[in-house]
Amino acid sequence: MIGKIIGAYAGDKLAKQTGSVGGAGGAALGVIAATVLRRMSLPAMLAIGAGGYMAKRLREKGAVGKA
Repeated sequence: MIGKIIGAYAGDKLAKQTGSVGGAGGAALGVIAATVLRRMSLPAMLAIGAGGYMAKRLREKGAVGKA
């Protein structure tokens, strides 16, 4: 229960920063993300984290090259 509340709070904060997702939609995404993460294995979580980090680095590198 507490995990769902924390996930909803984090999703709501993320939605406010993104702009394309409303507050309630972000809260729902946070709850879904918390549920998915709870069911994933540690290697899968690490692979997703590393992939997200690499995507961020590539996106920032492309933005610096364009500026």
